[in-house]
Amino acid sequence: MWPFWLLFLIPGWAVLQPYRLPRGQSNLAWFAVGLFFTIMIGLRHEVGGDWLNYLPQFYSAQSLTFPEVLAKSDPGYVLLNWLVGRIGGDIYGVNLACAVVAMWGTVAFCRRQPNPWLALTTAVPYMLIVVCMGYTRQGVALGFALLGLCALGRGRVLPFVIWVAIGATVHKSAVMLLPIAALATSRNRVFTVALVGASTWLLYYLLVADESERIWVNYVDEQLQSDGGLVRVLMNVVPAILLIIFRKRLVPDPQERKLWLWIAAFALVCLPLVGLASTAVDRVALYFIPLQLFVFARIPTLASTINVRTILVLGIVAYYAAVQFVWLNYATFAYGWVPYQFMPLW
Repeated sequence: MWPFWLLFLIPGWAVLQPYRLPRGQSNLAWFAVGLFFTIMIGLRHEVGGDWLNYLPQFYSAQSLTFPEVLAKSDPGYVLLNWLVGRIGGDIYGVNLACAVVAMWGTVAFCRRQPNPWLALTTAVPYMLIVVCMGYTRQGVALGFALLGLCALGRGRVLPFVIWVAIGATVHKSAVMLLPIAALATSRNRVFTVALVGASTWLLYYLLVADESERIWVNYVDEQLQSDGGLVRVLMNVVPAILLIIFRKRLVPDPQERKLWLWIAAFALVCLPLVGLASTAVDRVALYFIPLQLFVFARIPTLASTINVRTILVLGIVAYYAAVQFVWLNYATFAYGWVPYQFMPLW
C-alpha cells in the first residue's frame, strides 16, 4: 500500500516547506505533481471497488452506434468508452482520460486556496484515492464540479452551469449542484434563477426523468446502506461547522462566503438523512467534499502566531493521515484498493 502513502506524502511534504517557490517553479511543480497523480489514478490495474463493473460497460459500448451512445444513461461516459474503443484503446485509456479531468479540477481548485498544498493533502485520502480510483464516473463529475466552483467563486454563473452540465452527462447526480448557483448569487438574480432553473429542468428531463423511479426504488425504498456512510458525511459536517463559526475570518469576500455557507448548509442537511438511505446520501455528499479542501486550507489563517499556525497545519496533516491509515487498514471494502497495482508493471 506504499503507493497510496506516496500520494499523501508528496503534498504533505510540500505543506511543511517554509518557503514559497517562484511562480514559474511553482507552475512546474504543480504540473509535475498533477501529472504524477493522473498517471497513478489513470493507469491503476484492478484497483477500486467498481473495477469489475466498468469493464463490461467498456466492452458493451463498442457494439453501439453513435445515436445509441447518446441515448444511453450517462451518455458522456458511454461516449468516452466508445471513442477510446474506436481508436484502439482499452479501459486504461478511459481511466486515464477520467483521471485527467479529475486532477485538472483538483489542481485548479487547490491552487485558488490560501494554502494550496494543504488543500491537496486534504484531498488525497478520500477524494482522490477512494472516489477517483473507485467511483470513476463520480470522480469525473466531481472534477468538472470543482472547475465550476472555481468559476462560481468568482461570480461567474454561466461557466459553473456549463461545467456541472458536462459533469452530469458522466454521472447524472451532479445535477443536484445546480441550485447552489441560484441560492448563492447576489447579482443578476432574475437572470441567474432563470438560467439555473431552465438548465436544471433540461438536464433532469434529458438525463434523470426516465430513471427517477428506478433511482428512488433502489436507493430509498430498498433502504440501501453504505458501510461508513455516516463517517464520510461527518467528515463534511466538521468543516461545515467550522466555516459557520469562523465565516468572516475564513472567507472575507461576502459573495464567496455566501456560496460556501450554502454548501455547508447542504452538508449539514445530509447528516439527519443518513438514516433514510445512507447509500443515496453518501453519493450526494461526495459533491460536498470540496468543502473540506476549502475550509482546512484556510484554518491556519486563524492563527495569531507562526507557532500556532504550525500546530494547526500539523494537526490537519495528522488528521488526514489518520483517515487514510484507518481506511486502508480497516475499511470493509479496502480490499478492492489494496494492494495497489500499476498497469505498466502488471
